[in-house]
Amino acid sequence: MFGKLKGLFHADKAIEITAPVSGTAVPLSEVADPTFAQGILGRGVAVIPSEGRIVAPADGTIDLMFETGHAVSMTTADGAEVLIHVGLDTVQLHGKHYQVRCQDGDKVVRGQTLIEFDHEAIRAEGYDIITPVIVCNTEAFSSIHVEKNGEVAAGDVLLTLHKQ
Repeated sequence: MFGKLKGLFHADKAIEITAPVSGTAVPLSEVADPTFAQGILGRGVAVIPSEGRIVAPADGTIDLMFETGHAVSMTTADGAEVLIHVGLDTVQLHGKHYQVRCQDGDKVVRGQTLIEFDHEAIRAEGYDIITPVIVCNTEAFSSIHVEKNGEVAAGDVLLTLHKQ
C-alpha cells in the first residue's frame, strides 16, 4: 500500500546512462550496420571514439565480456541492459588491439575502465570504430531520450531512461 502512495507523490526517477567513451555522439541511424541502425537490438546512440578506453556508463554488473574485447554487455543497478559494441565487424580481429579490464559477473561503478583499445590501429586495418551504445531491454522503459549529439566526454549523460 505504501509503495502505491509513494508512487503518487514522487515522480519516477530518471536513469542516466553516460557516454562510455569520448568522441562524437551520432544517431543510431548513422551506423552502417542495419542491426544497430534499425534498432533491432534496442534503442540508443552511437559514439565515434576519439580515444581508446571504454568505461562503465553506470553502476552495475557485467553480464558478458566478449573474449575478443570488442563488446561488453551489462545490467545497470537500475535494471537497464546496456550493450557497448566497439566498432563494426571487429569480432574478426579476434581480440587484436583490445585489452579486457573486467570479467563476467564483475560489479562495476560508473567510470570504471572496461576495455582499452587502439582505435587508430583498428581504423588502420579498415574497420569502422563507431561504437553503438544500446539499451537492449527497451520495452522496460516508457521513454529513452538521447541527451547529447556531437562532442561528448566519457561520463557525460548520453541517455535518460524512464521506467514503465
